[in-house]
Amino acid sequence: MTSMTVRPAPDAPAASLPKRPVRRESRLRALDGLRLVAALMVAAYHYGGRGGEITRAWESSPKEQFPTLHTYFAYGPLGVQIFFVISGFVICMSGWGRPLKSFFASRVSRLMPAYWAAVVLVTAVFALPVVFYKAVSPSDALVNLTLLQEPLGVDRVLGVDWTLWAEVRFYALFALCVVLPGASRRRVIMFCAGWTLAAAITQGADQPLLDIVFMPEYAPFFIGGVGIYLVHRDRRDVYGWGIIAVSFLIGQHYAVRSLWNAADPNAFAHRTSLGIVLVVAFGFVAVTAIALGWFDWANWRWLTVAGALTYPFYLVHEHLGWVVIHTLHIRLGLPSAETFALTIGAMLLLAWLLNRYVEKPLTPRLRAALTKPQ
Repeated sequence: MTSMTVRPAPDAPAASLPKRPVRRESRLRALDGLRLVAALMVAAYHYGGRGGEITRAWESSPKEQFPTLHTYFAYGPLGVQIFFVISGFVICMSGWGRPLKSFFASRVSRLMPAYWAAVVLVTAVFALPVVFYKAVSPSDALVNLTLLQEPLGVDRVLGVDWTLWAEVRFYALFALCVVLPGASRRRVIMFCAGWTLAAAITQGADQPLLDIVFMPEYAPFFIGGVGIYLVHRDRRDVYGWGIIAVSFLIGQHYAVRSLWNAADPNAFAHRTSLGIVLVVAFGFVAVTAIALGWFDWANWRWLTVAGALTYPFYLVHEHLGWVVIHTLHIRLGLPSAETFALTIGAMLLLAWLLNRYVEKPLTPRLRAALTKPQ
């Protein structure tokens, strides 16, 4: 995914700053591993965490397929919040010291090739007569290629693409407020403080336009990741620690409010409020620990591969995974555990193919085209 290298940039002229040791550039491979963990959490929820409904893939409730594990799989949606924390960290790191054009090109070239391929692939598979899921209309499928289907109210090809719409809005806010004027510690702190306040006001104002722009439900996780990057640059940064703390306190509130549904007996899944808080805390603590270098020993090359597979796996795992589950479990009669494991393996293999034959050749070409002098 995004290259995770440290690009220290001064906040003021060098003559006015005390000398600090320059950090060597390094890749945070443990962060790649955490990405895959978050993606597998989401997949576990989609495959086996919706204990309150009968799914078409299993033709029964996942609660019957996984009597014990479905309780833990139900916390899988919180992998999205962990993704957002990681994204806040990585986007701040990759956008620091980078001109707006380069930042825009890096984001578009990173997101779109695999996304386009996933939209085409899922649309084609769902159009097959043997597949029991309904494909979106050709017109809606074409709109999905723009990544603007969510605000336009168009049927989605990929169930997970609502998270990409949140990511795009974060990129836009960060680009306008930090990258365009030039990243500095002071500007990043003001961005975090301003967005936190704007999100709180948005929640109280109940204005749909403000909600779209400031995303109060997801803002704390992006902002928390940005704060973690400040601590990554200087672990003594009190403001950075303050941003992390405030973001966690607000973020866990929104996570509990949206995912705790004990009063609804027919809900997709049931979770405890304490369990939700603990998973959110895990996300913040894990990213912070990696940023502080506590997992620098986890420098295995396979983690980089895991990070590269995470995004394409995340895009295709849900709908195509259901097709695989139905084929293996219902048509071939494989047991639930083997079906679950083979489906995860099949989606990882497909993710590798997308990374190898779509992302690797197209991402650098698209980036070069977007950064080419006009």
